[in-house]
Amino acid sequence: MRRPSATAKINLALVVGPLRPDHKHEVATVLQRIELADRVAVTISDRIEVTGFAEDTLVRRALEGLAAAAGVEPRFAARIEKRIPVAAGLGGGSSDAATALRLANELLRQPLAAGELRRLAATLGADCPFFLASGPQLGTGDGSELAPLELPQDYWVLLVQPEGARKESTAEVYRRFDERDGAEGFGQRRAALDRALASVSHAGDLAALPPNDLASSPLAAELLGLGAFRADVSGAGPAVFGLFLHHRQAKAARRALRGRGRVWLTVPAWYG
Repeated sequence: MRRPSATAKINLALVVGPLRPDHKHEVATVLQRIELADRVAVTISDRIEVTGFAEDTLVRRALEGLAAAAGVEPRFAARIEKRIPVAAGLGGGSSDAATALRLANELLRQPLAAGELRRLAATLGADCPFFLASGPQLGTGDGSELAPLELPQDYWVLLVQPEGARKESTAEVYRRFDERDGAEGFGQRRAALDRALASVSHAGDLAALPPNDLASSPLAAELLGLGAFRADVSGAGPAVFGLFLHHRQAKAARRALRGRGRVWLTVPAWYG
């Protein structure tokens, strides 16, 4: 039984634009895997079964969708070992679903082609196709249109899930964004993102990426004060990340913020 990692992600940048005709928002986001990861295993079974995480719906949907697309009976059993915090803006559910898709597809006598699998993943959520790719990616459109990025990977990532923070629904986060006319100036912010990406050659250059359009946190300023060269909310939050060039500084920041919530010290990952 294979049990590979279903890695978390952080949005190193998230620029959000207007509502599209499909009722999704235009975005441009820099997606980076990190080594904090769930574990997912998939085997052939008599029926669809998902164990280990009672709140799951997405892995089940992924397996049912794969069976339908492949024209086979839905006979997969998946087991999830959760390590990524739930509803934190780190993509744990999407990563679990994409990993289950990939593993179950490998069990088929006639696996779906890579493009078909990506299209199926996109029906599960805009983040899902990213977890079928390797390396950092620029997500555009609704976030599911991916282009690989050559970005430095030599830094430390400190994650903080603030104590008592409640994850708002994605719909609510975007509703508030629309109410404050957040899409205004999207073209300029997107151009600034492109310029910043074009100038990245060292990890510290990631500091020039524009801030998250959807969410902010005072913890980001604290992380910068503790030596991070970049800090922001990941996705719609509430998890906050800080990027550090030196392990010593990252460990000191972890000690300083332990009383503020759950804290993880990790590094970038290339693939799950």
